[in-house]
Amino acid sequence: MNSRSGPLAVVGAAVLWGTAGTVGALATAGSVSLAAARLVLGGALLGALALVAHRRGRRTARGNGPAPGNATRWALVLGAAAVAAYQLCFFAAVGRTGVAIGTVVAIGSGPVFTGLLSWIVGHERPSGRWALATAAAVAGCTVLVTGGGGGAGGAEAGGVALALLGGLLYAFYAVVAARAIGGGMESGIVMGVLFGGAALLMLPVLALTGPAWLARPGGLLAALYLGCATTGLAYLLYGRGLRTTPVATAATLALAEPAVAALLGVVALREHLSPVSWAGLVLLALGLVVVALPAKPIMPEPVVPAADRTAGAGERLPIAARREPGPRAAGHES
Repeated sequence: MNSRSGPLAVVGAAVLWGTAGTVGALATAGSVSLAAARLVLGGALLGALALVAHRRGRRTARGNGPAPGNATRWALVLGAAAVAAYQLCFFAAVGRTGVAIGTVVAIGSGPVFTGLLSWIVGHERPSGRWALATAAAVAGCTVLVTGGGGGAGGAEAGGVALALLGGLLYAFYAVVAARAIGGGMESGIVMGVLFGGAALLMLPVLALTGPAWLARPGGLLAALYLGCATTGLAYLLYGRGLRTTPVATAATLALAEPAVAALLGVVALREHLSPVSWAGLVLLALGLVVVALPAKPIMPEPVVPAADRTAGAGERLPIAARREPGPRAAGHES
């Protein structure tokens, strides 16, 4: 995968995530139970695919990259716990603050936390362009979801804290995945470990919230789509995107999710967007376009031969002016 297709893969994942709300609205199930079923089914699929890829790699004697060290293994275990905890924090925050505020704080804080974490653990410092584009995208997401009305006046402090914790958990498992992939592990195996482990942790939640709705055809179809498409396929794309896309950039591009959800709400559920929300959608789109644009390549400075570095300190003569006159040496070009 080249560097240009990486952002496209991340946006493709965000588009699939954005369809989850519409499908969930059509299913007759509680939000927590639906999220648990989605993660259990999607995690089981990703875990199975990772196991198949690992065994195929062993049979063909090519492996799946270098074996992860103890630090990476423990990071993946913690990342799997973060995937499961994110679901619980998000829905708990929504229950205490409302859908709009919980969504804005959790999803909007994710890219910011991701940029900070990726900087702290040793990745490149996020660029100024990333910071400006991310600020614009988060602002657009806020206006889109809240409709410009704010709505934060009645926000409950504990719910906002849970939403912020959810954003931090998302950033943590995104950075863990990016570092494992950057270290040579197959992206599919990384996602399989993270979400397969999270599926095991969410099984009790699914059992306790009542999975009887899965026996109905509509409920089962919705759960299969949410698990296979919006979790399994989406995170396979996201993992592929992380191969060539900085994790901070990927987290910002993932803000395409609420934009897709809003447009699907208008088309499929006949919801209404105010002019202010449309303006937020445009601002969000502009921020995503800016952050997805490839950075300008840095041109290396010309190497000056040692014989030419005889001028005194402070002299900045052109290279051509410092060359000795005379015929070219054989085998060298000017």
